[in-house]
Amino acid sequence: MYTYTLGGKNGRKYVLRESSDMVAVRLLKSRTMKNIMSSARGKKILKDFELIEEFPEADISVFQAKESVSEPALARDRAKSALKDEPGLRFAGKVLIDAESKTLVLYTENIFIKFHDDVKTAVCEKIIADNGLKIKQRPGYAANAYFVGAPENTGVRVFEIAEKLLQMPEVELCHPELIRKRSLKRIHPGQWHLMKTKINRKTVDAGVRADFAHKLTTGKGIVIALIDDGVDTHHPEFSMKGKIINPRDVTENSNDPGPKTFYDNHGTACAGVAAASGVEASGVAPGATLMPVRLSSNLGSIAEANAFLWAADHGADIISCSWGPEDGNWSDPNDPVHFAEVGLPDSTRLAIDYAIRAGRGGKGCIITFAAGNGNEDCRYDGYAGYEKVIAVSACNDTGKRSIYSDYGTNVWCSFPSSDFGYAPFNHPKPLTKGIYTTDRPGEKGYNPEGNYTDSFGGTSSSCPGVAGTAALILSVNPELTWLEVRDIIAATADKIDIDGGFYDESGHSVYYGYGRVNAEKAVKRSMELITPKKIPQRRSRTRTTV
Repeated sequence: MYTYTLGGKNGRKYVLRESSDMVAVRLLKSRTMKNIMSSARGKKILKDFELIEEFPEADISVFQAKESVSEPALARDRAKSALKDEPGLRFAGKVLIDAESKTLVLYTENIFIKFHDDVKTAVCEKIIADNGLKIKQRPGYAANAYFVGAPENTGVRVFEIAEKLLQMPEVELCHPELIRKRSLKRIHPGQWHLMKTKINRKTVDAGVRADFAHKLTTGKGIVIALIDDGVDTHHPEFSMKGKIINPRDVTENSNDPGPKTFYDNHGTACAGVAAASGVEASGVAPGATLMPVRLSSNLGSIAEANAFLWAADHGADIISCSWGPEDGNWSDPNDPVHFAEVGLPDSTRLAIDYAIRAGRGGKGCIITFAAGNGNEDCRYDGYAGYEKVIAVSACNDTGKRSIYSDYGTNVWCSFPSSDFGYAPFNHPKPLTKGIYTTDRPGEKGYNPEGNYTDSFGGTSSSCPGVAGTAALILSVNPELTWLEVRDIIAATADKIDIDGGFYDESGHSVYYGYGRVNAEKAVKRSMELITPKKIPQRRSRTRTTV
């Protein structure tokens, strides 16, 4: 374990741990990684590894042991030892992993140090020299700041040196130079629902290709209203200027949408799936603006209708709703709750109609609803079953139905979420714990050890995923109507689980709707429709009552 401190002696201490299956290789300027990997010796040493990341500005490449390697730590150590003698390499060393975010961190043998402003230059430079360091640069953005280098082969002792210096009374700030992959809107490696990635050294390719969509747009300029139990707007993913707009608590009639009780975790996680900014986790639309609308009132309340009214009147383009009537017991086919129809109150229906009719200057708000987690037909759910909303079911990390997900003719599309194994239904265990997203910090959240969780799920997670996809679609073509957005999602969705999906002649499945969302194809289709050319609209499916 290695530590460093940001913010001075009383700042925050961060923990890094050594990766058990990765090795970092730094080249001499005259060599390229292609040279190393093409040599007979290089091929032999690296035959059990694959290149996973490159940092060309530092001449560093990172290799990870392949999934087939039975003892990755042993293979790593052997590779490090052998590569040290390879011509053209400066070093082959450790790769560190951030203990909280699980992202890889590389260290150099450089240190940033800032002395207090009143310390004389001669004293500063004597301390530097006495610790065996050499001045590389004097940054002009702060007084008494230095960028210094430790001797060659100092290695991880650079952490110890930096922490020791920080304790000196003359030193205000000090930490090693650490390298992370730069990305303005980063997708966390654990966000398998957004991109092809590896989880626990297993390849997971069941996402919505958001990484490719982000090369075209991140959803900037689009507002997603999230109606839920509250959003922690102080979370690093939402606290930047301009990220939050027109927040509201319609239950308490205030402009504070934050969680009010110990159990108000749900909204913060949902918000992250839709629009986390990419600090440590990305939403489907990391550039979108978020309008959190807290609703803690009971189902069918006037406050419920007021939530839609507020969103539509205050600039929402999309409204995401991961809630609805009580679900039946997903494991008990005979639970009477499965067949208890809960109608959509007129007050709420009219508010939804208003948002669709008057929202976005008459083009209509796109409204997404979670299909439900009762393993039941959502036609009995008056909310998700309403013909003007997008009902979203859940599929898992192998491209199959999540065991709990509601189904039916009302389902419009599916989006990746959590799952779990259940032997009585012959349903296998998933590859992952769930969805990586934002969380309330500490014990109040799902994960008491941080402000992110990797186990969020249910159709609650699927719903804001589609809301984020709609934001990407609108950001490249804001003139689309709500019907056109809905049809683009259907027309570009991937048909998954062909054998078990029971798709009809129109391409609709009771489990996946028109398929699993494909964000990349949806954005490209939206761009094609910037011209006056229109696509045919699919007829809404009529809800069957009993």
